[in-house]
Amino acid sequence: MGYRYGVLGGGRQGTAAAYDMARFGEADEVVIGDMNPEAARRAADRVNALLGRDVARGVKVDVTREGELVELLEGLDSFLSAVPYWLNPQIAKAAIKGRASMCDLGGNTPLVFEQLKLDPRAKEAGISMIPDCGQVPGMGNSLAAYAMSLLDKPEDVFIWDGGIAQTPRPPFNYYLTFNIVGLTNEYYGTANFIRDGKIVELPTFTEDEYERVEFPAPIGTLEAFVAGGGTSTAPWTYQGKIRTYQNKTLRYPGHFRQWKTLMDAGMLEEEPVDLGDGLKVSPRHVLHTVLEPKMQPLPDDKDLVIVRVKCLGEKDGQKAEAFVEVMDYFDETTGFTAMERTTGWHGSIVAILMARGETPRGAKPVEVAVPGDLFVSEMRKRGIPLTVKLT
Repeated sequence: MGYRYGVLGGGRQGTAAAYDMARFGEADEVVIGDMNPEAARRAADRVNALLGRDVARGVKVDVTREGELVELLEGLDSFLSAVPYWLNPQIAKAAIKGRASMCDLGGNTPLVFEQLKLDPRAKEAGISMIPDCGQVPGMGNSLAAYAMSLLDKPEDVFIWDGGIAQTPRPPFNYYLTFNIVGLTNEYYGTANFIRDGKIVELPTFTEDEYERVEFPAPIGTLEAFVAGGGTSTAPWTYQGKIRTYQNKTLRYPGHFRQWKTLMDAGMLEEEPVDLGDGLKVSPRHVLHTVLEPKMQPLPDDKDLVIVRVKCLGEKDGQKAEAFVEVMDYFDETTGFTAMERTTGWHGSIVAILMARGETPRGAKPVEVAVPGDLFVSEMRKRGIPLTVKLT
């Protein structure tokens, strides 16, 4: 007997997650729910066509209507929320009522802590709740936990990650592989790191933290800088246990300066400005409207995702370094982008582990709830390229 899964959101990452659940999760059924019934149907049809069997089903659901959502969740073993991050706290309450284990693609650390407060209620309902999955912070924190496990005494953890074009092009040597709202949410605000054993808050796009990182040809030199949300709950999990924990975003050279100019000009501010004659607009909303069409992928565009983790510490009484790196490319066979695979599949792996009963009951951070070696073994089943070196 298999499992019944759910995915809320029939978009890019949600469809990739549904495919992975159906292929690797011993699925009897995967229910894809979306406000747009056509989007849900298209996602289900794509999954079924790729797998050659009718395992996915698309349904209409409004996640803001609790009764409607609870009815959908009842009877599911686990589900992934792949809808905008601000909806997840309310969905988490519906998950408890529907007694369905939940993970989500997150995107906002304060909201993640709201969900973690539901730990007693999730335990009482007998479900697992693991927020902020996806490419980063999800996969980044999972791979960091794995790298730390390779050492006897981990001390410093450095993470670099980025979803980039295989062939960069203007206007920013970058194109969107997810919603522009998610991009500006990451770019604006602050990030939390551990430095000298204590949590520090750093502004995004700070000049002092800018660096360049080398990768094998044809990638070459990339720039790395502070963006928000990349560490999620990990600084609080590891505070006082290690000396350093940080994450920086990777882009092709030139991207940092262009977006910092927009930041400095106030174009990422959300507070409406007065244009006169009673007309007020949000600069960020204008930015989204103007830039999103210019940043869409072209038919021949293909992407690449990099997650690099370096953990320094001790092994067998000697200084040691654990190096873990994922470098995933657009998949020609399925048509899934690297961002869809690494984002959606991290969420689906967590959902599968929850359905199997391999995660603790209650609401827990991913770096606590999912052992690093267990996650890595699931990645390898899927053929995601993974380099591991212990020096």
